[in-house]
Amino acid sequence: MESQIESCQKLAVEGMEEFLKTFSFVPDDKLTWTPTPTAKSAIRIAAHTALYARRFAQMIETRKLPITETLDAWIDERDAEEIAITNREDIEAIFRQGTDEVLAALAALTPELIAQPLDFGVGYSPPMEFLMNLPGMHAISHAAQIDYLQTCWDDQEMHF
Repeated sequence: MESQIESCQKLAVEGMEEFLKTFSFVPDDKLTWTPTPTAKSAIRIAAHTALYARRFAQMIETRKLPITETLDAWIDERDAEEIAITNREDIEAIFRQGTDEVLAALAALTPELIAQPLDFGVGYSPPMEFLMNLPGMHAISHAAQIDYLQTCWDDQEMHF
């Protein structure tokens, strides 16, 4: 029987692979397309998703949000980091490395650490089980955003 940690590791890898597969069907000329001026493009969603793998690993290891100063400063820093990534190869490399870090962070968890509640210091204290599942769920959720963008530019094909 698969352990809780193994299940979360499997979900993280499957989520990453599903996202990368979905993202691979975005044509190059649509990477920066947005349905409205303030919406995120496929490349921006992909950069966000890839970068968060490493952030989730850090959160699992430290049991803290990766906020360095204020929440607003952290969001500005995060946004700049996402905007700086402009090609598919970097996104895939960052995503795979971050997922490897998630797998290692999950493997290091003990039953005692899993049982301890998290304190993110922002009025939100999710259980460790939520954070353990988040890397995979996050990637799958953002793959759905890419699916939606594809329908906006009239790509109605089923991409398997």
